[in-house]
Amino acid sequence: MEHRIIGPGPYRATKLWNETIELFRAKMPLRKHRSHFKSYEHCFTATEAVNWLHNLLRHNQNFGPEVTRKQTVQLLKKFLKNHVIEDIKGRWGQEDFEDNRHLYRFPPSSPLKPYPKRSPYKASVVKFPDWADQPPDTTQENIPVRPIVMNSESWYKRHSIAIGEVPACRLVYRRQLTEANVEEIWKSMTLSHLQKILELDSLDEVLDPKLVNSKFIIHNVYSVSKQGVVILTDKSKELPHWVLSAMKCLANWPSCSDLKQPMYSGFEKDVFKTIADYYGHLKEPLLTFQLFDAFVSVLGLLQKEKIAIEAFQICCLLLPPENRRKLQLLIRMMAKICLNKEIPPLCDGLGMRTLMVQTFSRCILCSKDEVDLDELLAARLVTFLMDNHQEILQAPSSLQNAIEERVAHLRRVQIKYPGADTDATLSAPSFCRQISPEEFEYQKVCGSQEPLATLLEEIITDNKLSVKDKKKKLKQGFLTWSLLNLFVFSSFRNPILKSTRNDFLHPRVKLWCFQKNQNPNHNY
Repeated sequence: MEHRIIGPGPYRATKLWNETIELFRAKMPLRKHRSHFKSYEHCFTATEAVNWLHNLLRHNQNFGPEVTRKQTVQLLKKFLKNHVIEDIKGRWGQEDFEDNRHLYRFPPSSPLKPYPKRSPYKASVVKFPDWADQPPDTTQENIPVRPIVMNSESWYKRHSIAIGEVPACRLVYRRQLTEANVEEIWKSMTLSHLQKILELDSLDEVLDPKLVNSKFIIHNVYSVSKQGVVILTDKSKELPHWVLSAMKCLANWPSCSDLKQPMYSGFEKDVFKTIADYYGHLKEPLLTFQLFDAFVSVLGLLQKEKIAIEAFQICCLLLPPENRRKLQLLIRMMAKICLNKEIPPLCDGLGMRTLMVQTFSRCILCSKDEVDLDELLAARLVTFLMDNHQEILQAPSSLQNAIEERVAHLRRVQIKYPGADTDATLSAPSFCRQISPEEFEYQKVCGSQEPLATLLEEIITDNKLSVKDKKKKLKQGFLTWSLLNLFVFSSFRNPILKSTRNDFLHPRVKLWCFQKNQNPNHNY
């Protein structure tokens, strides 16, 4: 039975726990041992278990080579507590596991952690302001519209009216985009982007969307310093001054501007212990208990580095601003210490990188459930954070641009056409089309016959005009009508259509032509 990569998804920590137990039970060498002048079959010593399991974990791509022997001993203690193994006398639970010659064996049946029952997924769609949304008690019928009166003078001034193929625009009332709407957009699009990266049908089993605070996301994106570190509005949530000074001291060792007292032998170790004690006594890890499953799920993407970095960027945006700030300062300090060759060893027998991971991994990531593989998973995550902290602790620019464009789109004034998609969250915006000068000239010539007929009727029935003025205006109107029909009649080359082309003329126009002995079929 070979190990397999557990990808992103719900219950990843549980899957890794069960996978490790199955590999351990299937592959751990068992043999005959003697203890106190008595022989025992199918068992192993504690040291043999540590050696074999440590080698397995270091070569397992779900955990990596950063796993230490001490972490392996801690995992075997959890195995003993959960009856994955028992001592040679059948004792487990309260017994303590140590790296020695004590004998252990597997019980007849090894309990695997059950997976929680999955509740049926119900998609929750955030309702954004719609183009057709109107204020209460407002309908399209009672919108006041100033009537347009078309007479001969106004018609001559306009010279063209949109006809036929151009769809009629409808006045649309839109509600103002509120701050709450903007926050919901940020939350919805951020979670949707994370869900897409993880390739999950739902995020409900990885994190609770109800606990995600949209204000945290917006604050973490915009309220940052030039160095990209979050700026807190509530100064009471800042790191204590003495902790911040200690972190600056080690990060900039040996040149520290805040150092005002003489150093002594072992001074750097005391400063490091001060920082470790503060972070070790936090009530909750920096990545919070509620986001534990989300970060563990992202760990399944480490084989795809760029995708994993983007997923971590989004998850870190969900953190409370004070947690994000503390995480940024801590990871930067850890990375600088590991790269600083001038700083003396802070712990005998441990490399600087291993010391950083072991000291701070639990204060960065851990779960409420003590039997999970939180130590191993936290070490894996912290190692990846240290190697890519400059990118991970920045807001993803692609997501930020997409959300800003969506907000701008919802705030933009638009015109609604009949039959257009009204879902503003999905459809592209529709605008009035700008026409070319050639099309404008075409519309000037090809105006509607209805206004022309109205014009001719006004001229004929106007008693204030003299006969001379009427003839002059009728001549002008008839010339305009002739230009219109020049295009219409020239397009009717088909004999079938040619016989019916008079039907396209307004009845009033045909009556006037008959009275004046004009041939309506004549091409002028």
